[in-house]
Amino acid sequence: MRNPDLFSIKEAEYHFADKQEVYNGKVRDVYSIDDKLIMVASDRISAFDHILPRAIPFKGQVLNQIAQHFLNGTKDLVPNWLSYTPDANVSIGVKCEPIRIEMVIRGYLAGHAWRTYKSGERILCGVQMPDGMKEGDKFPEPIITPATKAEEGHDEDISKEEILKQGLVSEDIYILLESYTKSLFKRGSEMAESRGLILVDTKYEFGMYNGQPILIDEIHTPDSSRYYILDGYTERQENGERQMQLSKEFVREWLMANGFQGKEGQSMPEMPDEFVWEISDRYIDLYERLTDNKFERIFDESIKERIENNVRHALTSFGEISPKI
Repeated sequence: MRNPDLFSIKEAEYHFADKQEVYNGKVRDVYSIDDKLIMVASDRISAFDHILPRAIPFKGQVLNQIAQHFLNGTKDLVPNWLSYTPDANVSIGVKCEPIRIEMVIRGYLAGHAWRTYKSGERILCGVQMPDGMKEGDKFPEPIITPATKAEEGHDEDISKEEILKQGLVSEDIYILLESYTKSLFKRGSEMAESRGLILVDTKYEFGMYNGQPILIDEIHTPDSSRYYILDGYTERQENGERQMQLSKEFVREWLMANGFQGKEGQSMPEMPDEFVWEISDRYIDLYERLTDNKFERIFDESIKERIENNVRHALTSFGEISPKI
């Protein structure tokens, strides 16, 4: 069995230009160069708010190419930041001023919404949820439950009224964000259904570019979205069974079985090679299921050099960039 560490990127510092700024997220490393944003998807994986010790081969490639698939598939609806993808792990686009709001939209009662509902609350982010629902039920209409985009720590729920009161965006811009969010969710749901999936809930992030909001970051990946398996959904709901979903829940289950839930005093277990490759295979299966494209594994032990060369070439080969509209 090949050593998975040879074919994955966990931590790397890239030098694309003399003047560059970098922000390191849990999964992505984001570089700013003049008016361009370079987003490098690493192979890091997190669970229980901890980055796991070993990276997952091809995970970054999977996430980057899923995001590319859906950004290209929605650009006729909403302008987005992406201009080109010079490498399997890299996206380059326009740099915007981020709007510090996550536009969360929910078509089904799941996750945070379900936990709120189960506690007896019926209002989430100022939105009334109907009585008599159970986990996994479809809302009569998708609901938008925004969250503030925190610099540190966890994002916080916020209502439309509070967003406008705090002046986070103008009313005109917020109305446009709501319209964009609904259009994107409708298209994402249609694309998912064509692949035998249900888009349960997701989030979108926007930034200001030349005075107008455009879609930024990634969309409809398993890092930002929840999917149910369409086949058998109705029967499972009627029988009170849990829905089958596409997620990294199996990673959390393995960690829990090995004594780790992110609590103080617990030691992170070391994942064996075979389990690392199993995670990799599951991400690749997800990519192929979502996009209907065959995934191309790039067994490259010089990933950092490949990325740097491809990005540098792109920066010198392409001129001005603009949002995809």
